[in-house]
Amino acid sequence: MRLGVDVMGGDHAPDAILKGCVQSIPDLGPRDELVLIGDGALIKDYLHDAGIADPRVKIAHTTEVIAMDDPPVEAVKTKKDSSIVKMALLGSHKPAVDEHLRCDAVVSAGNTGACVSAATMHMRRLPGVHRPGIAVTIPTFHGPVVLCDAGANPEPRSSHLAQYALMAEQLSAVIHKKASPRIGVMNIGAEDSKGTDLIQGTHAILKATPGIEYVGYVEGRDVFDSSCDVVVTDGLVGNMLLKTAEGFARSLINGIVREIMEADPDLMLRLEPILKHMFKKNDYHEHGGAPLLGVNGVCMIAHGSSEARSLRAALRQCRTFVRADLNHAITARIGELGEKMESVAVSMSNGG
Repeated sequence: MRLGVDVMGGDHAPDAILKGCVQSIPDLGPRDELVLIGDGALIKDYLHDAGIADPRVKIAHTTEVIAMDDPPVEAVKTKKDSSIVKMALLGSHKPAVDEHLRCDAVVSAGNTGACVSAATMHMRRLPGVHRPGIAVTIPTFHGPVVLCDAGANPEPRSSHLAQYALMAEQLSAVIHKKASPRIGVMNIGAEDSKGTDLIQGTHAILKATPGIEYVGYVEGRDVFDSSCDVVVTDGLVGNMLLKTAEGFARSLINGIVREIMEADPDLMLRLEPILKHMFKKNDYHEHGGAPLLGVNGVCMIAHGSSEARSLRAALRQCRTFVRADLNHAITARIGELGEKMESVAVSMSNGG
């Protein structure tokens, strides 16, 4: 398996990303390869200083960088020799790509919008998919909950969200081994009359789609109480929900630690292993990244603030998704139900 990494993307790039790549070398199998995408001279110097001379580590040189605040679509079109664009090309099936560097999966902690644009443009979409979406797995006491979209598409149509439901459903089934994953649509209440036209339209499509376990509207708190296995929403709401959950989990655990330390330091010593486990379970650095569902390949979007351990975890995830062949399951599901969803959406747009 060959994995590609955008070395230049992220708040702490390139040092943290390169450090994570070096830490991930022991995870490679004898026939695996790691392609480092970015400034070739910089990468060579780092590997030399780290004492790395592993033939499984390759370099794909680029001369440009898409900054975190660059306009995504414009940057992808104008910075054609950037690490993000090169990453997408290496993760694609385009015949012009160097075969000796073509990747089975790619990962970036860079500009999310640019990653989505580059992957959509060069890796292309799976058959029948309208828009790719970022799917994040949220750990809860009742098991993993898949949230889609978490930032790829802030202004979707109802038909896009309905497809996110199918793609995230397959992730839950294939990766998390959930039987008949329950799907919910994020809303401000459970009543049918609530929500925007986007939300109500998505609700109508999913309600009319046969063969899925649709439970209706869910609210923010329902994500954590076993109400569903998949939550569908637009990229703006999804990203805010994700970041809020990350911040709250960290704040809650830190608060518990302080309270126990003040009340009984000896008790803290006994509870320390449990609290560390809770923190690790809810630490996004331990989960690495989130797959961009709907593109023809495996593209992992890592957190902009990724550290070395985040990158290593993201590469582990890449291997999991490649081996699971999730795209095959998504394509089959879209082929099975996509036409039915489309007919419902068309009927709604015509006032039916």
